[in-house]
Amino acid sequence: MTVTVPHYNRVARVLHWTIGVLILLNILGGIFHDAIGTVFPVMPIHKSIGFVVLALSLFRLVWRFTHPAPPLPDTMAGWEKAAAHGLHWFFYALMLVLPITGWIFSSAGDRPLQFFWLFDIPKLAVEKGSGLAQGTHNAHVLFGYVWAVLLIGHIGAALRHQYLLKDGVMNRMWVRAPEA
Repeated sequence: MTVTVPHYNRVARVLHWTIGVLILLNILGGIFHDAIGTVFPVMPIHKSIGFVVLALSLFRLVWRFTHPAPPLPDTMAGWEKAAAHGLHWFFYALMLVLPITGWIFSSAGDRPLQFFWLFDIPKLAVEKGSGLAQGTHNAHVLFGYVWAVLLIGHIGAALRHQYLLKDGVMNRMWVRAPEA
């Protein structure tokens, strides 16, 4: 007998994994940009990926509000369900806050803001050296490191559910489910 585990729909799964990979690339690029920036144009790519993440995240939020998440297993403790929901909504906030703070402080820079060298992205009215430019830069860096730590926890929790608890939580986002 096969146990059916509720799954996210295909669009939600594609958005999850696409945005997740882009975020991991951007966190790594952000952390190591000084080391690799002399041999590879990491920051223009980092900024372009940030705009892709922003656009996909806005779509993902609309999709999430119109297509509710499948329920978590009844075997999960209440605190664990609350932590999972809280962390996911914090991730949604970071998916918007990091690209927006990056856009704000990059607008104060001297270099053009381009999307994968295809076209210019309008700069926001932010003065170089202003409190807004410095504050958004500091927030961007801080939240980037916070996100890196939280993603490690998120991945660890998914692996815990998959290999220790074997409760099907990871399969909700991993396995192709029959579409209704």
